[in-house]
Amino acid sequence: MRLQYLLLFVLSFFGSSLGYAQQTQDTLTALNEILVVKETTKDFIPPKTLEGEQLNRLNSATVADALRYFAGVKIKDYGGMGGIKTVDVRNMGTQQVGVFYNGIQLGNAQNGIVDLGKYSLDNIEAIQLYNGQRSAPLQAAKEYAAASTVYMQTKRPNFTKNQRIQANFQYKMGDIQWTNPAARVALKVNDHINTTISTSYLYSNGHYKFRQKRFNLDGTVAYDTLGHRKNSGIESFRLENSWFGQDQVNSWQVHLYFYQSHRGLPEAIIKKSETTIATEKNNEKQDDKNVVIQGEWKRKVSPLYQWMIKGKFAYDQLHYKSRKTVDFQGDEVTYNPQFDNTYHQQEWYVSAAHLFAITPSWQISLATDLQYNKLNATRLGQETLFSFPERYTFYTVLSTSLDLGKLKVQANLLGTFTEEKVKYNYQAPNRTFFTPSVFLRYNPWDMRDFTLHAFYKHVYRLPTFNDLYYTQLGTAYLKPEYSRQFNLGFTYQYKMSNARLKDIDFTLETYYAQIKDKIIASPTSSMMRWMMSNLGKVEQYGIESQIKTNWEPVKGIWAQLGVTYEYTIAQDLSVTPSGKPSYYGDQIPYTPWHSGSILGGIDYRNWQLNYSFIYVGKRYNGNKNNTVRNELQPWYTHDLSIQKQVQWQKKVMRIRAEANNLANQYYEVVTNFPMPGRNFRLTLSVDL
Repeated sequence: MRLQYLLLFVLSFFGSSLGYAQQTQDTLTALNEILVVKETTKDFIPPKTLEGEQLNRLNSATVADALRYFAGVKIKDYGGMGGIKTVDVRNMGTQQVGVFYNGIQLGNAQNGIVDLGKYSLDNIEAIQLYNGQRSAPLQAAKEYAAASTVYMQTKRPNFTKNQRIQANFQYKMGDIQWTNPAARVALKVNDHINTTISTSYLYSNGHYKFRQKRFNLDGTVAYDTLGHRKNSGIESFRLENSWFGQDQVNSWQVHLYFYQSHRGLPEAIIKKSETTIATEKNNEKQDDKNVVIQGEWKRKVSPLYQWMIKGKFAYDQLHYKSRKTVDFQGDEVTYNPQFDNTYHQQEWYVSAAHLFAITPSWQISLATDLQYNKLNATRLGQETLFSFPERYTFYTVLSTSLDLGKLKVQANLLGTFTEEKVKYNYQAPNRTFFTPSVFLRYNPWDMRDFTLHAFYKHVYRLPTFNDLYYTQLGTAYLKPEYSRQFNLGFTYQYKMSNARLKDIDFTLETYYAQIKDKIIASPTSSMMRWMMSNLGKVEQYGIESQIKTNWEPVKGIWAQLGVTYEYTIAQDLSVTPSGKPSYYGDQIPYTPWHSGSILGGIDYRNWQLNYSFIYVGKRYNGNKNNTVRNELQPWYTHDLSIQKQVQWQKKVMRIRAEANNLANQYYEVVTNFPMPGRNFRLTLSVDL
């Protein structure tokens, strides 16, 4: 079966590409005089975007921090500096979000979770969030496979006429012993090739004060206690090197990424007695090493045909240690160590895609991907219990798009084929499934500024290696997750002639999703031990809205204001053999009914004042019943920053001061994992 996948992939690319080249050899010779113009195709569903100056305005150090300001996005932050940070879009689950770095998905067959806290904004040019998928005419098959997608693009050099080198150095320092130096250098190799090198170091001891408040079943306060978070420190190092090339018919990029970290895994804060909170008893540590080499090559053969190939090799190593201290009737007994496990993951990935322009208004694309994942483990005293899983996945998608003037239509059919083998106890079945999707975009009344859009998408998610095989959390009998999404919305963009209000951008989305056998992962007292389960049926629907405006209230003063709001209902409609359970119709865990954000900024000469606000309403923890005891209170944060830019001897310096969580609110994103209160940061940046 694996050989069949490989042959299909090779034939789909080389057969089609070489066959076309043989038939059009004379035409290819004449293409040297063709000028390729940058693609300006609009997405059927406009993405949510943060880029350039918008990113610089945020009091955000990582991609996870920035994504919090998108409507429909929930960041699950498991406490402090060392806690992982994952993204959930429209409550579909973290594993249903495809995260792409420079056009290639960040894979993690081990747990399906991408820790966005690892990705610094120092080297990020733009972040885009697509509900459904992006509608680019030429993309890999995997880009069709997720319920939503996040695209991160690293900074590309932009040189002036006689410039050949650019450099930026910055140093950040702040509370919780937080220090973060970073550097980035860009070189112009020649008129067609550029390269960048980016590196950063991060350290924090992770110690901060927190407050924990809990209620009894009758709504009275059970306890309200202050404590100090420990074992949440982190020390990490990142190094990246990117190469970009482009000529009249080709564009390519190669990216090398290395990341290494040592962190404490913050544990759940649990009440120990009337006067004491138990915390950090296990002293869990995690070491990570990640190496990625990836590349992409696009070629426009003729106005009628173009192709793209992508490839990646990734190696991830996770070393987990736990030195557990057990308190038994007042006597502390220490087992040292309890766990000392190392997990090694490999991923090989290659993709080929073709785009055929049948007519000026009709395009057809075919993409095929082949992926191999392997997970090994060295587990102290438990080597024979691990399953050593391997998975081969073959994706193929046929897509067509039609431009009928006011109406644009795109339809896709994705086929996914998997083969899996394990060493012990359980053999996963081979799986084959097909998932269709349809996207529509309509411009009524000859108004380009107003568009209606809609989509339907069917998504299938296979359980990850963690879900199935980890003896600390996996269950080999989890079912795959199926979901169907429906979306209807509109966008309105208008340039104003008003002397003060310059432009307005408004988006409204309504959505409905039905999920069968939804996979839920809830943390226990340890970040390495989770509870995995299937919810038989979940239905959810909601509204997302976003408005962005630009102002010039007084000549010389510019202001920006953006507001988002989301309302969501996500109900657990699972039925057991004995009938409807007590939680039937309840809101699923960690899903608030109301949430929103505000982003504002004022520019005056070389000064910037920025303000941001995030609100997350009432929700319930990992227990299924919506009771008072399981309730998590709403939380909100106010962040403020001021920045001054100074030019000195052709050097640009920026000094920035930040106050985060200005109201010093004590809150929890995930139950029993408290977040820091008020904290401050200072940044010095120099452009050479």
